[in-house]
Amino acid sequence: MGRKRNARTSLDVGSNDNLDLNSCDDSSKKLKVSQSKFVGAHCSIAGGVSNAVTEAVSLGAKAFALFVRNGRSWKLSPLAEEEANKFKNACKEHGFPPHLILPHGSYLLNCGSTNPETLQKSRDTLIHELQRCESLGLTLYNFHPGSACGEGSLEKCIESIAESIDLAHSKTNFIKTVIENMSCQGSTVGGKLEELKAIIDKVKDKSRVGVCIDTCHAFAAGFDVASEKGYKDFWEKFDTVVGREYLCAMHFNDSKGKLGCHLDRHENIGKGFISKTGFARFMKDSRLNDIPLILETPPNDYSSEIKLLYSLAKT
Repeated sequence: MGRKRNARTSLDVGSNDNLDLNSCDDSSKKLKVSQSKFVGAHCSIAGGVSNAVTEAVSLGAKAFALFVRNGRSWKLSPLAEEEANKFKNACKEHGFPPHLILPHGSYLLNCGSTNPETLQKSRDTLIHELQRCESLGLTLYNFHPGSACGEGSLEKCIESIAESIDLAHSKTNFIKTVIENMSCQGSTVGGKLEELKAIIDKVKDKSRVGVCIDTCHAFAAGFDVASEKGYKDFWEKFDTVVGREYLCAMHFNDSKGKLGCHLDRHENIGKGFISKTGFARFMKDSRLNDIPLILETPPNDYSSEIKLLYSLAKT
């Protein structure tokens, strides 16, 4: 099991726009900030889930994400005990605690679907993947909440997502379902913070649900996390609407699209509209300490982007 994180409040970085934690020139304070951040990337499981650990190590990552199965197929197959043990041993050997590993759910999942067959397949897959996570000794599971696909009401979609989470929780023991914010593209749910909170409110066991904030999705949804004021406003609203205690992870992605474009188009760090300056704010924010900060940027050298992000924490 991972270490229990202390709840974070909006006071951790200071109450003004200047990010007081890092305004001084004390090199030891800057070093502490860097060492408190756990940046990684989504790693491949080709050849076995344990290979994701190997890739994470090669990248110099302090956290990582992975699929726990083929995320583009509905076919569900058991996880070999030998492979599960190999994964757990590799994580222990290389110092990756469970709370810094963020499995990603299948892209096929739509737990808010009005199509009975799609909904059933999504729920079966959600349960299967959560059970796999527990077999791997993992404590978090990140997934896209779903979409009504224009055929049902937002309220019914949210209710279906929460019911799916409750069902999956009833079939598992401890895994926490981490809902990802979306970009407000089409009829997807989760682009608005109020929608994330509405799902959480309907989940029975609040201790087993959390949120992952994707920077690109937030920016595309209209939250100006690239500016000082927009960054402050976003987290103040998150704390008020959702609650900082629910923040379990971040996806660090720059945005190809402009503010409020509603397009889920990831860009490499510093090459999109959020910019290096924007990501420096994230990296200097002590409220984001001790959670996985996962890159999902276009094919590139993840190791270079990890180094870049750590350098931004020291500027």
